[in-house]
Amino acid sequence: NILCNDLHFLTEVRKIMPKDSFYFSILRSPVAMMESSFTYYKSIPAFRNARTLEEFLSDPWKYYDGSNALNSYARNLLLFDFGFNNEKRVELYVNFVIRRIEKTFALILISEYFDESMILLKNALCWTIDDVVSFKLNSRSNKTKHSLSKETEVLIKEWNLLDWKLYIHFNQTFWKRIDEGIGRERMKAEVEVLRERQGELMKICLYDGTAVEPSKIKDQLLMPLQHGNAQILGYNLNPNLDEKTRMMCYRLIMPEIQYTELLYTKQFPFIQSIKSSNSLAGN
Repeated sequence: NILCNDLHFLTEVRKIMPKDSFYFSILRSPVAMMESSFTYYKSIPAFRNARTLEEFLSDPWKYYDGSNALNSYARNLLLFDFGFNNEKRVELYVNFVIRRIEKTFALILISEYFDESMILLKNALCWTIDDVVSFKLNSRSNKTKHSLSKETEVLIKEWNLLDWKLYIHFNQTFWKRIDEGIGRERMKAEVEVLRERQGELMKICLYDGTAVEPSKIKDQLLMPLQHGNAQILGYNLNPNLDEKTRMMCYRLIMPEIQYTELLYTKQFPFIQSIKSSNSLAGN
């Protein structure tokens, strides 16, 4: 009974979920996210005409129009995804947003500390290590990553001030939760166990032992969506696997769009039947 996907969190989500649902989310540093968004969403109106991120940040209002919904990727995206107004710049509004998030979400994780986040999630939901072990998906090739100067980082924080305040607050509460809960020593030990298990599975599952460039992905069904100017890495499955192990590994390396399609097929088979019938009728 899990609803888990990229979504804009609104009251409608709570209408379809049980009242005792455990809500959690994850935050990424607005600095890293802005650099990534500029590459991945280069086609949105706010970024389209700026040659570089630095050029955009030098005069963002020249390119940015907040009335265009597509431009939500260009400013305070964290706030937008939580369902709040990402255009306000009032200090009191940030405090209001933080209180609402804390009231709604039982756990806020931090992307920069992903392994630690998975341990917190595992312990909060009484799961096992295998329930939270994962391979990194949707990561970009280093060829399309750009290092940022300190000056650019400052401009990103100023442009995404609401997001930055949100991130700083929940980064602090993240470590406070660890300190008041399992403690840093036990966290370190559990993270080591998680990484060891991940390493074991990578040796079993992966033909190349690691993520590879899009041009080196052999199975096109495992090709991640290549969007904007980004090159998204993927994986090659070890061909010498029994069926049970192959399915486990397949789910670990499956890109998000293909995985979502798999879930839809499983959850809504009648829709897939209609699609198949329409295809046959069209033929």
